[in-house]
Amino acid sequence: MKNKELIIAGIMSLITIGTMNAQQKTHLDKTKPIEERIDLLMKQMTLEEKVGQMNQYNGFWEVTGPAPKGGDAALKYEHLRKGWVGSMLSVRGVKEVLAVQKIAVEETRLGIPLIIGFDVIHGYKTLSPIPLAEAASWDMEAIKKSAQIAADEASSVGINWTFGPNVDISHDARWGRVMEGAGEDPYLGSKIAIARVKGFQGETKEDLAKINTIAACAKHFAAYGFIESGKEYNMVDISNSRLYNTVLPPFKAAVDAGVRTFMNSFNILNGVPATGSRFLQRDLLKGKWKFDGFVVSDWASVHEMIVHGYAKDGADATLKAVTAGSDMDMESHLYVAELTNLVKEGKVKEALVDDAVRRILRVKFELGLFDDPYRYCNEAREKATIGNKANNNGVLDMAKKSIVLLKNETNLLPLKKAGQKIALIGALANDKNSPLGSWRIASDNDSAVSVLEGMQQYKGNQLTYEKGADLTVGKTAFIDELVFNTTDKSGFEAAKKVAASADVVVMVLGEHGFQSGEGRSRTNLDLPGVQEELLEEIYKVNPNVVLVLNNGRPLTIPWAAEHIPTIVEAWQLGTQTGNAVAQVLYGDYNPSGKLPMSFPRNVGQVPIYYNNYNTGRPTNIEKNVFWSHYTDVEKTPQYPFGFGLSYTTFDYTNLKLNKTTFAKGEVVKVSVEVTNSGNYDGKEVVQLYIHDEVASLAQPVKELKGFELVELRKGETKTINFTLTDKELGFFDNDGNYLVEPGTFKIMVGGSSDKGLESAFELK
Repeated sequence: MKNKELIIAGIMSLITIGTMNAQQKTHLDKTKPIEERIDLLMKQMTLEEKVGQMNQYNGFWEVTGPAPKGGDAALKYEHLRKGWVGSMLSVRGVKEVLAVQKIAVEETRLGIPLIIGFDVIHGYKTLSPIPLAEAASWDMEAIKKSAQIAADEASSVGINWTFGPNVDISHDARWGRVMEGAGEDPYLGSKIAIARVKGFQGETKEDLAKINTIAACAKHFAAYGFIESGKEYNMVDISNSRLYNTVLPPFKAAVDAGVRTFMNSFNILNGVPATGSRFLQRDLLKGKWKFDGFVVSDWASVHEMIVHGYAKDGADATLKAVTAGSDMDMESHLYVAELTNLVKEGKVKEALVDDAVRRILRVKFELGLFDDPYRYCNEAREKATIGNKANNNGVLDMAKKSIVLLKNETNLLPLKKAGQKIALIGALANDKNSPLGSWRIASDNDSAVSVLEGMQQYKGNQLTYEKGADLTVGKTAFIDELVFNTTDKSGFEAAKKVAASADVVVMVLGEHGFQSGEGRSRTNLDLPGVQEELLEEIYKVNPNVVLVLNNGRPLTIPWAAEHIPTIVEAWQLGTQTGNAVAQVLYGDYNPSGKLPMSFPRNVGQVPIYYNNYNTGRPTNIEKNVFWSHYTDVEKTPQYPFGFGLSYTTFDYTNLKLNKTTFAKGEVVKVSVEVTNSGNYDGKEVVQLYIHDEVASLAQPVKELKGFELVELRKGETKTINFTLTDKELGFFDNDGNYLVEPGTFKIMVGGSSDKGLESAFELK
């Protein structure tokens, strides 16, 4: 009898296990809707496993090697095998990702796949220009294509989530992270946010399941671009008007474009660290905007709330972050350590955990990870994708479109294809590393085409290179402060000798690629080291100088702007830098870029931006000192937002409105004729600005509300049409309500923010 009972018990146990296994697999049924699959999975999850989905760890050991023993790495490994890790970052390469994904899928109780994140900021291995440079193209299709190339390469090595795009608007070039964003304008920034999100994720929600797309992440939410004094990780103190009208529009545009994740920011806003801001994350993002993806903290920002003085300890920081709506903890190690106990003690409602986990699982289902956890782990695809010809051609196209011609007074450009003696000077001209920029973690060192290499492809001229002076001293690395050469001028004489005998001198000067980006705030925006002195010395022996700037932010170049006849803003253009610069210098590509940020005359003008406010005394009517200005320099920028020249010229005529009085809700139609009046075919960014003259909140002197990139053959005229609706004519009040008020609106259409044809209309 006893043996019979044991046999029956064993059979029942097997039946129970089989039933449990069947239940565990129900969420893998592809025919069921995602929300139902999430419900089925969450019913099986323990509280600890739910919290685990909210935990993100940085890569902590060589995954294809032996398991770690002892220390923090061993603890992380144990958590991974328990199913207490929902995401990992900085694990890359098919073999590494496959190995870690196998642990999550095959060795944990529920087999929930990891989402693998990485900073794919402007490319993976094959790098496009830095995002600020891309913004200078004003070409949304090219920017979208650039993000597609980045997604294509990143997804081929196992990555399925990028921490981009950065949609921070900033007026302060001292902040090194302006290189990651789209510049100073919320309208342009919103258009670029949409382009980058769709480039990473695809056009539709269903595209996210394709193997060549990755989930995007809008960051940093919010107001990080307005950190005080431009100093990294600093506080933010701005008005509600600035928050709603300048900071938030690109984030809202990203939500509307379908972005699947957000990252909160390091700064405080209204005294509350963004990671702990219920207003930003729950009330606005998940509430009013109905965002259904998830929010990840920035690196250890949950823990940093303790340092801010906002949280008492790790438990308090966890409570405040989860309550505020921060769904995933990046590398604070606090959720996994504290959250389960907080729920059991009744201090955090489990419903908040469930909401966060549901959001995280939703994105994993949308990526197709449950249907095929190893879908991004194909070595043949990795080999065929990384650095292929199509991707290199794509980033070259993006690089050429990003270059801005700032000055060409004596028509030194384009260079002749033959018969010229050209001196090429500057350490950056022969640098294959710096042009890659700051965020190029996966790219190989010295993999950029240098300007020297690009120009050497044009064989008809006599090209001679001299360094002139080193830019930096010692090692250059992503995590280290740079040391600049401020004393060694031993190469000046050789450079001057070459310059003196040249027909044209091309000087490549600017910032090192590691001089901008995270942690790279500056109080001087001039040419670092001895570069300014080298420039002035070369000019003395030969004034026919073409200055090519390599930089990650607006620079102050007052002497060059006054004396140097030709200036090219070439930024840090990525892998194909040298080819792009050479093709522009030699006229094979006519530059069409326009500045996405104003260039100040000196750092004392910062923050400086075109869409400023009149003040009560904007002009010197009384001819005395009591008006809004500086006593030592003009108050205007050196080069304004939207500015950029071409090898040809464009004339604007016949600005027209379909009528002069409109009712609220009517469409205002604006047209203008643009003629290519020069000697080259070219492209022009036609820009439309408005000014609401009287409103319940004072409005900027002008605001970009439309633009079109138009291609014109020499002598050709085209009519460019714009439409203005309530969406363009209104503004947000201090409570976040959108208002469209009657009154007089001025409009301006031209090739930059500083001048153009003007008209006006009334809104009744």
